[in-house]
Formats: sequence, structure tokens, C-alpha cells
Amino acid sequence: MEEVGIVGEFVRVETDPDHPGVAVIRLDRPKVNALNAAMTAEIADAAKQVSTDPDVRAVVVYGGERVFVAGADIKEMADRTAAEMREYARNLQGALTLVARVPKPVVAAVTGYALGGGLELALAADFRVAGAGARLGVPEIQLGVIPGAGGTQRLPRLVGAPRAKEMIFSGRHVKADEAREIGLVDEVVPDEEVYGAAVARVAKYADGPAVALAAAKEAVDRGMETDLDTGLEIERLHFAGLFATEDQKSGMRSFVEQGPGKASFVGR
Repeated sequence: MEEVGIVGEFVRVETDPDHPGVAVIRLDRPKVNALNAAMTAEIADAAKQVSTDPDVRAVVVYGGERVFVAGADIKEMADRTAAEMREYARNLQGALTLVARVPKPVVAAVTGYALGGGLELALAADFRVAGAGARLGVPEIQLGVIPGAGGTQRLPRLVGAPRAKEMIFSGRHVKADEAREIGLVDEVVPDEEVYGAAVARVAKYADGPAVALAAAKEAVDRGMETDLDTGLEIERLHFAGLFATEDQKSGMRSFVEQGPGKASFVGR
């Protein structure tokens, strides 16, 4: 893959060689991609880059063939004070929120372990593709704490409160097939096919109307956080605003003249 921007010590932004509109946020902190403060900052930088780069139309978050993210760096945080951890958690939450708010389709390609902060990073994506051997969980309770980077909030929104509580209260590892059954992941494939399946899942959106896709994502995400009436107002404003885009004009013109599914979009 070709490096196209952020090249940090632990995080790189690359372009998939077969899909130039798909950027890959590549996590690489041996041996298990444990999240420390430096890696967290680099994830935030990478999320900002792919959000603003007009050539990026979809994003894959990938930890490599062996492991996604096995969790936070416990050695780094074990002796910190409560005051220090409030700032630490704020930075980690902020980085993952930047991933969640990337205005483009984002998929987490999960191999090996996605535990603690690793699962919380995967939860910030729109979709999750897991290898058959993957293990996912929020084991923080076994350390005497709770998830601190979105696990108590994004997990119940995805799988429901009772399932989320069971996972959080027990700290157990969930196998890939169960994760698919409860909606924690969207697809399970052989371990060696995870990256390709993740790219395929979002590459199909790379030629779509980028402004409309961003509006759809924000309307769904923001709407899930509020009451129905407010959500409908968010939807209405985005819907009407898209009539100022080139893609709306060409999309509707193509539908009238050629029928559905034949429009070409420029992302404006």
C-alpha cells in the first residue's frame, strides 16, 4: 500500500492499491497494538486527515494480520492518579470520537483481539468485519475499572443494554460467531480474508455521492442520540440542503433520462 499522509511512529494512512478512494488507517505498535498516549494522538491525527482529504471516499481501520488492538497499555496507566486519568480518558475518547465522526463510510477490519480500547475503536466505525478467530470484549471490570472510551455508551447502542451489561459485567471474550449473532460485527470471514472483505464492504461507496453519504451518516448518528422529532428535523435539513449539490442535479437528471442506478457522481 502507498503511504499518503500521516506517517507516525505507530499509525500510518495508506491507500489501498486496488481502490484509490479507500484510505487505510494502519495501526502498527508491536506486539499487540496496545493503545498508549502516543498512538492515541496519532489515531486522532489520522482521523482528521481522512476526514478532510477529498480524495478519500471510504476508510478501513486495520491492525494487521495478527491483531486489531489488544487493549490499552496497562503499564502506562496503572500508577496514574484519578486526575491524570480524567485527562487520559478525555484524550482517548476524543480520538475515537474523531474516528466515529469521519464523514465517510468507515469499517474496522478485526483480526485476533479487539479488547477494551480496541473494541471501543472498532465500535467507532460504521461497520465491523471480523476474522473467524477474532475475540472481542471489554475486560476492564477484571482490572477493577470500567470501559472508559465509549464502551458503556456505544456498545449498548449497538447490541442492546442487557447484552452490553453482560459483556461489561463479566469482561468475557466474545467469539466471532457470537459477535455476529448479537450484531456486534457485521460479517465473519476466514482470518486471512479480513482485510479484503473490509475493503470490499466500503469500496462500493467510494463512487457514491460523497456529500449525501456524509449527510446520511450524520443524520443516522445524530438522530440515534436524540428524540424522534429532533432526529426528523436533522433529516429534513440535510435532505433539503442536498438540493444545492451537483450530485443531486446529476443524480436526478440521470434517473429521469436513463432510469435508476446509472448516475455518475463527482462528490460535490
